[in-house]
Amino acid sequence: MTDGEILDIAVRQSATDSACRPEDFFKGEHVVVRSRADMGARKYLSLPFALDLASYGNNVVASADESLIPVAEAYLRGRRTEACFGTPALHELDAMLSPFGMRTFFQAEYFLPDLNAMREIACAYPTRILAREAFSGLYLPQWSNALCKARKENDVLCVGAYDGDTLIGLAGCSADCERMWQIGIDVLPAYRKRGVAAALVSRLAAETLARGKVPFYCAAWSNLASKKTALACGFRPAWVQLTAKPVGFTL
Repeated sequence: MTDGEILDIAVRQSATDSACRPEDFFKGEHVVVRSRADMGARKYLSLPFALDLASYGNNVVASADESLIPVAEAYLRGRRTEACFGTPALHELDAMLSPFGMRTFFQAEYFLPDLNAMREIACAYPTRILAREAFSGLYLPQWSNALCKARKENDVLCVGAYDGDTLIGLAGCSADCERMWQIGIDVLPAYRKRGVAAALVSRLAAETLARGKVPFYCAAWSNLASKKTALACGFRPAWVQLTAKPVGFTL
């Protein structure tokens, strides 16, 4: 697998998620399409979207409910790509969404591996691969980023770090779609800033690639520690996404 093939897989997946064409992400202008459900979309997405904005840096693809297509078109018109994902523009978007009982909710940056930069990182603690039967009892609050209790069936592989018999860090990946596995990471507070997260993520990324899948990593824009982990392991920013939800929506 090459870096170009990895990007192509990700863009095609985003096109499935957004109900658009892969080439739409590279046009010279923003694109607005009607959102629809697709069996091949990432399993954790709630489709169809009310409104979702996605960008690989060139333009914005808005995937919207039919009623919100005019809102998306008006919001994107004449606006620079980077401005669409930050304040003060988002305040304007929230005002436009308010009559529909919607507001902006999720904001995230997604990372893909740069094969020339990927490397396995060592830490002071031994690590080991955990298959399903080994992590089935680990659906606990301290491992809620590595494992998802609500979608256990998607969790496929973990790497744990140990201090003696104590699990101190856990990276897990979920088969969120056919060709891409998402990596999540948790480290116990007392063991943070010791290189544990990078060691676990780097090893799990290598294991994922060895299985012919594309590892991807997601972080909130403000989560600098998480983004530094991704960068240290050879992941690079690939796309950003913003999703609107009903005003009463909670996690």
